[in-house]
Amino acid sequence: MKKIRLIWMFSLALLTFSCSEDALDTKSIFGTESPDRNEFDTWILKNYVNPYNIDFKYRYDDKETDNVYHLAPADYNKSIALAKLVKFLWIDSYEELLGKDFIRTYCPKAIQLIGSVAYNTQGSVVLGTAEGGLKITLYNVNTLDPDNVDLESLNYWYFKTMHHEFAHILHQTKNYTTDFNLISTNYQSSSWVNVSDDEALKMGFISNYASSESQEDFVELISIYVTHDEAFWQSQLTKAGTEGSALILQKFAIVKDYLLTSWGIDINLLRDIVQRRSGEIKDLDLTTLN
Repeated sequence: MKKIRLIWMFSLALLTFSCSEDALDTKSIFGTESPDRNEFDTWILKNYVNPYNIDFKYRYDDKETDNVYHLAPADYNKSIALAKLVKFLWIDSYEELLGKDFIRTYCPKAIQLIGSVAYNTQGSVVLGTAEGGLKITLYNVNTLDPDNVDLESLNYWYFKTMHHEFAHILHQTKNYTTDFNLISTNYQSSSWVNVSDDEALKMGFISNYASSESQEDFVELISIYVTHDEAFWQSQLTKAGTEGSALILQKFAIVKDYLLTSWGIDINLLRDIVQRRSGEIKDLDLTTLN
């Protein structure tokens, strides 16, 4: 017993000595130095990160992209232009209507830019993606011309996508009534790519992609409505004909009520703001970081 006790005391002494000799390193294993930022990074910090907690990612990173697609990095100067446009046309529109806290709370926490187009296996083009309400990815940035911006192109590639994906975030946070799902019974699933927009309108869908399934139908109504003026909306209803327009308007009534009662969003006021700002982009300086 005495021998065992001596061995135990000796082991304890060694442990104590070992611990006392192994002093903690005062240098943290985590980086504590401020990262190197270029002028654009500093602008993003001031206009996205600090006010809204949004990380605007313009550098290409394999970990941030879908390796299914063959993709190219976004051009630096075109990324600057799109960052300013997204701030002016999307973030500022919602902030003007609902305030900064709404953006801070519900906006995606990252916006990723990709320079090239992404194609699906069936040949359709990916306009944008959203990952669990945390990140929105925008493609085809390198076709943007900061000196000659075209609103129709901006809406097609970027801003219809932004409103579309943000509408997904909203309904995934507070769901809409299941009555919406019962209005149309002819959703096309992946075959939507074989449906033209004009055919979709007559079927009761605001776009061919809206015919893919009910959730896409719901958010397409929002994104197309706010990114186009009343004349365009009426032209689509005319193309849809009596039956198609009746279905579209029935679904739109649910969309309008959902946004107002669940989020305090008057979709007509939101469209007015977006349309007014769209008319002002010609006055924006998209080539500098002023």
